[in-house]
Amino acid sequence: MISLEVLKVGIVSCSGEAVCEGTLSRIACRRVLDDIRPAETVTICLPLFLAGGKEEREFAARYPTITVDGCEKRCAQKSTEKLSGKPARSILIPEILKKHGLEAPTSLRDLSPEEKASAQLVAEEIARAVDEILNGTEG
Repeated sequence: MISLEVLKVGIVSCSGEAVCEGTLSRIACRRVLDDIRPAETVTICLPLFLAGGKEEREFAARYPTITVDGCEKRCAQKSTEKLSGKPARSILIPEILKKHGLEAPTSLRDLSPEEKASAQLVAEEIARAVDEILNGTEG
């Protein structure tokens, strides 16, 4: 069981604006942060984290984090590991899409209804990981 001290889980989203899966990552993370688990999560801004944001780095070093990456480069995961420690969970968008037989989005900005459904599916996977971390269960 996770310590009672843990009140929030940090979510570090992909910032890759050149890949459609990065867009999907950011949309899914916002859904978790704003709608699905707002009381249990906080955002960790990856660009600020990389630029030396003290609060982001300290939070990620002290509390569990979930990284959500849009591609195999795994920038969020690798940066978190390097600057603050191993994430509690690392989620890769292409793996989730493949697992559910879904295609990657085709637009960097405007998601189709099917792509919005994919974003919701990814958000639910992230929320499940938050719950597992807070409940001390494995995924």
